[in-house]
Amino acid sequence: QVQLVESGGGLVHPGGSLRLSCTASISISNIAIMGWYRQAPGKEREFAASINSLGITKYTESVKGRFTISRDSAESAESTVYLQMSSLKPEDTAVYYCYVLRYVGGGSWGQGTQVTVSS
Repeated sequence: QVQLVESGGGLVHPGGSLRLSCTASISISNIAIMGWYRQAPGKEREFAASINSLGITKYTESVKGRFTISRDSAESAESTVYLQMSSLKPEDTAVYYCYVLRYVGGGSWGQGTQVTVSS
């Protein structure tokens, strides 16, 4: 079972920045896609951003130009994905979940980290 450990959430003012991190207990060579989803209060979980093994990134429209996803590329026993969030808005308030899709073994979710954007 893959373990995902997230960090970096918190409270930030509108216009501020946060960086989320997620470390998976498997090497990067076993991972097809790493990504972030988010779930706002009273809403369904939605896709936010992803990066695949070729470094190709995808973003949901509402975060384009404000969020940047990246990952460590060095081969090691663990793999880390980051989500740099800038120009944060109150509507970005949500629990952010890390997601990892392996070539073999399917997908795994992190426990979630709360991001609150409020003045």
